[in-house]
Amino acid sequence: MRHLKRQRGLTLIELLVAMVIGGVLMVAAAPSFQEYRLNSSLRENGNALYSQTLLAQSEAIKRNATVRVAIDDGVIQVQDISDPDAPVLIRELAFTGGVSSDDASIDFGGEGRPLDFNAASVDLSKSGHACSTEVRCPGLRVDAGGAIRLCGDQTNCPT
Repeated sequence: MRHLKRQRGLTLIELLVAMVIGGVLMVAAAPSFQEYRLNSSLRENGNALYSQTLLAQSEAIKRNATVRVAIDDGVIQVQDISDPDAPVLIRELAFTGGVSSDDASIDFGGEGRPLDFNAASVDLSKSGHACSTEVRCPGLRVDAGGAIRLCGDQTNCPT
């Protein structure tokens, strides 16, 4: 007596149905994925600005000198400006993915506080997209005492 083994596998119809279901799911998920990529890019650049601001503050304390973090045309520069005629570039980093902000600068003194003792803020945005509850544009805040924080959504971030 010979036993025949049943062959296992997918039929062409089953494979086509699975591919159609997968395609429908991908089309439904595409808008959410684009929003995720946009927010991820904004968050990444916000974290870069935050880290460069922390670097400027720590370098000011370490050097006991005036250190500036400046944003100009989408480039973040950290500079030792204790000699205004010959600033020393410590680090430079550019925003990526079309993220930008208004030009701004914050000078930290040797004790790690902003020199002008005023709160400072820098808001990031992405060209062609308005900040909203779906597009969360981060905002950097530095208070007069030197505390630095990055708000995940500038629309709910006090200045």
